[in-house]
Amino acid sequence: MRIRLFTFAVVLLFFNFTSAAQTSIAPPAAQQQPAVNPLQDLSAQVPAPKPEDVKSTDSILAAVYSVISGPAGERDWNRFRSLFLPSATLTSAGKDREGNIHVRPRTVEDYVKNSGSYFAQHGFFESPVVSRVQTFGNIAHIFCSYESRRAVGEAPFARGINSFELAYDGKRWWIASILWDEERPDNPLPKEFAARP
Repeated sequence: MRIRLFTFAVVLLFFNFTSAAQTSIAPPAAQQQPAVNPLQDLSAQVPAPKPEDVKSTDSILAAVYSVISGPAGERDWNRFRSLFLPSATLTSAGKDREGNIHVRPRTVEDYVKNSGSYFAQHGFFESPVVSRVQTFGNIAHIFCSYESRRAVGEAPFARGINSFELAYDGKRWWIASILWDEERPDNPLPKEFAARP
């Protein structure tokens, strides 16, 4: 019985000692990093959206295509920024002329900078063909085939599929990412995405 009590006392003393040691090596409160607020207001980090742009999955897709489409000239990049989470990515995955596959992720600002200079000099009109939407709770995934034109009424010079990941925060929809690949002879659009129903 005495051995058990002695063993219990030693174990208790050990735990008290290690607990005190851990407390004593913690940095002072002034040196600790501030806690990240997981409920931080994302809306404060982007321009204010048009309410009709972010009210549904359909409206946010329509807004993306509307912003990037138009004759040569400036686009409404603040409207574009307002559609995306601050950490959103836009990623192309495709092949170059030599057959090398490239995956190129961009931030929203990367896209604005690179595409903005192109759109300033060239007309560009992209329109959806077929969209397949899957939702679960506050998330949505949309596979949307598209056609790209240099002018309204012209034949498309490119087609492909945009893969959208969206999130709903209780007030509005956000684009978390867009991933796309273009149609090529070795990568034709599937029949169900190739023509409007």
